[in-house]
Amino acid sequence: MSHAAASPRGEGSAAEEMQLISDPRLQAAVAFFNAGDWYACHDGFEELWHETQGPMRPVLQGLLQIAVAELHQERGNRHGATVLMGEGLGRLQGCGAVALGLCLDSLRRSAGNRLRALQAQLSLADLPLPRLEDPGAGHR
Repeated sequence: MSHAAASPRGEGSAAEEMQLISDPRLQAAVAFFNAGDWYACHDGFEELWHETQGPMRPVLQGLLQIAVAELHQERGNRHGATVLMGEGLGRLQGCGAVALGLCLDSLRRSAGNRLRALQAQLSLADLPLPRLEDPGAGHR
């Protein structure tokens, strides 16, 4: 990244986000997430999270924690699922509606519904798994 001139506020953030969006590892992690392959997607998000130091770091951590929450749920660790789902949602609360080319609003809605069911000790069977959607794809 060039530091030849002083950057206006937010330019570094946009550059970091564009770099991540073009990284094939992010695309693979998103595909694993949407396929419900929580372990593989965790590996992808974690690698990127460790390498990211800017404003996209909490977004990656939130996605990572939601994936690990689903992995815990899949393995019968309801307590771990509840804690990590809450932490993941907390990380994403301060983020905008869209980050990394993904609709965070729809993710927060579905993960929030699952968190409330976990907290109330209700079944998650009728609740859709969280998905990472392209905001331009017309999903609502």
